[in-house]
Amino acid sequence: MNIQQDIRTQMMETVKTVKKIKPMAGSITNTVTINFVANAQLAVGGSAAMVYLPDEGAAIAKAGSAMYINVGTMFPLYEESLPLTAKTLYENKKPWVLDPAAIGIGEMRTNMLMRFKEYKPSIIRGNASEIIALAGLWSLEGGTGKSKVRGVDSTDRVCDAEEAAAALARWTSGAVAVSGEVDFITDGSMSAYSYGGSVFMEKITGAGCSLGGVMAVYSAVASPFIAALTGAAIYNVAGKRAAKKAEGPGYFQIIFLDELYKASAADIAGHEFILKDMQ
Repeated sequence: MNIQQDIRTQMMETVKTVKKIKPMAGSITNTVTINFVANAQLAVGGSAAMVYLPDEGAAIAKAGSAMYINVGTMFPLYEESLPLTAKTLYENKKPWVLDPAAIGIGEMRTNMLMRFKEYKPSIIRGNASEIIALAGLWSLEGGTGKSKVRGVDSTDRVCDAEEAAAALARWTSGAVAVSGEVDFITDGSMSAYSYGGSVFMEKITGAGCSLGGVMAVYSAVASPFIAALTGAAIYNVAGKRAAKKAEGPGYFQIIFLDELYKASAADIAGHEFILKDMQ
């Protein structure tokens, strides 16, 4: 069996296992996308728990199988709840996904993301500018000290973030997923490009956030690289199918959730991706 076929087999088993055991992946996510993240996690077969208080975050970190943390909207209580949750996940060896949304905006968010460096997220998911900025904040290769994030939008190309993504993955011993027209997923040694999706994903709120939540679900049963690649694959499959039926972003979002639910393990594992050796 070649490497690509082995990866496809692992992706298929990941999807089947999630649908069988329904792992709980808690989330502390931005307030704009809470509903979409939870519904996407449920659609792929996981269980959702949306929290924000310090004691809740730590409790779910211990009780759940994985967790998703998104810093897109910040509140004063997050100064306590986010580091405590991340620390609890790290100490209990639970996989977790970090989305450094809007990195570079505000001192509180910057300080929070800096603290996450020691808690080594299993998967980091963001757009190209966010990944480059995070690598810069953590003083890793490929990063820059000045964020080029425009709100939550990227001003860099996915290919510009490959070095930063690989450096982050090597630091965390996990995986990094750079979302864009073509998604780039790497564990620092092996990488993959995942194709598909839809331009409508740029026209709805929460496509990237919910992807992070879905990757957290898959990380409960798979390695960071396989979980991230499986998440990217199901989003590209569902996005492409939903785009054929939708005439606008509102209808697309509804159909997209249905397509997440309907995508089979074979559909997801068979989706187009190309491997790249980063050594």
